[in-house]
Amino acid sequence: MADLNRELADFLRRARAARDPQEAGLADDGRVRRVKGLRREEVALLAGVSTDYYTRLEQGRRIVPSTQVIEAISRALGLDDVGRTHLHDLVSATRTPRAVARTRAAQRVRPGLRQLLDSLDAHPALILGRRTEVLAANRMACALFADFERMPGRERNYARWMLLSDDARDLFVDWEAQARNAVESLRLEAGRSPEDRDVIELVGELSVSSPEFRQWWSEHQVHQRTFGSKRLVHPIVGDVTVDYETFVLPGDSEQALYLYTTEPGSPSREAISILASWSQPAREPESEPSDG
Repeated sequence: MADLNRELADFLRRARAARDPQEAGLADDGRVRRVKGLRREEVALLAGVSTDYYTRLEQGRRIVPSTQVIEAISRALGLDDVGRTHLHDLVSATRTPRAVARTRAAQRVRPGLRQLLDSLDAHPALILGRRTEVLAANRMACALFADFERMPGRERNYARWMLLSDDARDLFVDWEAQARNAVESLRLEAGRSPEDRDVIELVGELSVSSPEFRQWWSEHQVHQRTFGSKRLVHPIVGDVTVDYETFVLPGDSEQALYLYTTEPGSPSREAISILASWSQPAREPESEPSDG
């Protein structure tokens, strides 16, 4: 429980430091600001709670705020929908005794979804599960990013690949931004499932192996990818820009389809077409009919 309260306290402190007083609607009172962002008493004033209550909450004391108070603090800190959800997750985790770390059942992609993924043969597509695990990747995704389908099970993870693979660093033009997004997505997942043994082990491995991960994880930012663009320098076809859209799958909110497309008539569309031809499986030679 103490660890969970510290997680909540750390998130609140960092969110307060990132909040601009003018954006929060506070007038300049002429006092010298010795801290970045808002003061604790200002958050308390904006949220309609006592300074003592908010201070104890930010210090990691065993306080369980109501839903209304969480919403008020979210507004005071200027949290977006993802940040607000993360705050609710962190508070919810402190309401009950922390469960013993457990391994959750492995996720599986339904046969119909696997067929759908393979039918999107002109576009790279991935299905990601909990903790950014790559549950399935079609031929074009393997050709554009990495052959996730051939990786050992524990390595088949988007955040792990992004942070620890030299190929990923070389592939993305804006690797730092893409890697940071992956870390922030994992942060969001960890808030939802603090008892998930696989999340705990993944965070531990990345903390040991990646200095960038340690830095970004400590900043306690959260992010949820829904759409955007990625710029790549592919070793086969060169510069490629792909746009992606995210679709949470019906019947399983813990799986999401990431579909990557290119602008019609663009050099990137041509590059993807070339990559599709290059990665096309070789056809088996037809056997000649026997004379008999």
